[in-house]
Amino acid sequence: MTEPDHHRPEVRSVQHTKGCSQSVRELHELYCHWTAQNLTLRFDRERLWYEFLGAGFSAADLKRVLTYLQKELRAQRRNIGALKLSNLLQLGRFEEDLNISRVRLKPPALRPDPIPKPIADTQMDDEQRSRVLEQLRIFRQHLGRNGSTS
Repeated sequence: MTEPDHHRPEVRSVQHTKGCSQSVRELHELYCHWTAQNLTLRFDRERLWYEFLGAGFSAADLKRVLTYLQKELRAQRRNIGALKLSNLLQLGRFEEDLNISRVRLKPPALRPDPIPKPIADTQMDDEQRSRVLEQLRIFRQHLGRNGSTS
């Protein structure tokens, strides 16, 4: 008695290979779309994508790292070469970039000022008001005299 096809190892291997090939093509198309590049899917690139999938990474991971790298490029903290497929798919570096992209940096805690700021005294007493008004009157008179001589 023969086993059903889905139980035979050689059939599972062919099905798995077809599924992986499809995933590799899809990932490569996504990469090209997200980076606005047009790269052919040659054997060496295909191998990189197989390794990427074999390491357990997904399209969502790829999108997250590409978004992170593009943000870093705009801020001039990374080199454009970080988006090259051959650099991006170095699995150790990809994993590091993925982890860094997940980090949420907290702003530094606000420290209270050790020296309290003086509170401005907004009220003038009558004597100060009188002095300021007198100085303003003298200033206006001075301007009037200088303005009439020109």
